[in-house]
Amino acid sequence: MTDAATTTSQLRTPAGDAFTDLILEAFRFNGCLLAAGDRLTRDLGLTSARWQVLGAIDGGPLPVAQIARHMGLSRQAVQRVANDLAADGFVAFAPNPHHRRAKLVGLTEQGRRSLDAVSRRQAAWANGIAGSSDPGDLDAATRLLHALRLRIETHTDQEGDHSRA
Repeated sequence: MTDAATTTSQLRTPAGDAFTDLILEAFRFNGCLLAAGDRLTRDLGLTSARWQVLGAIDGGPLPVAQIARHMGLSRQAVQRVANDLAADGFVAFAPNPHHRRAKLVGLTEQGRRSLDAVSRRQAAWANGIAGSSDPGDLDAATRLLHALRLRIETHTDQEGDHSRA
């Protein structure tokens, strides 16, 4: 009799195994990015999550649902962060001419100053981490992750919810 781990790995193709390894590394990478972001922003009263929302509205006010779609997060999670940011003066809610109930989230002066400060820090941090990496290699990795994300989104849309399987 085989255990569940052996059975699961036997079900995957070599490409499926490689993709699973990439997923696990992406989870670890995401954890490192969030921790690094928290360190970069802590003294500014931000977190990685708050920074993401501020960055999403850098180009202008957006409704929470649109921020969530762009970030790949739930509307509820972004709403909680936006509410916290508003309570601390980083963003303000404004009427949305296109939707009566979905207010726009926009940067305040404090939010703009904080986003500018963390953006300068991130530039120095990114330059240090990238170091002597080949920009072409980084671009290729970005293209691969983008293509895989699109496949996952398409596959998820076609297959529906399998959580009940």
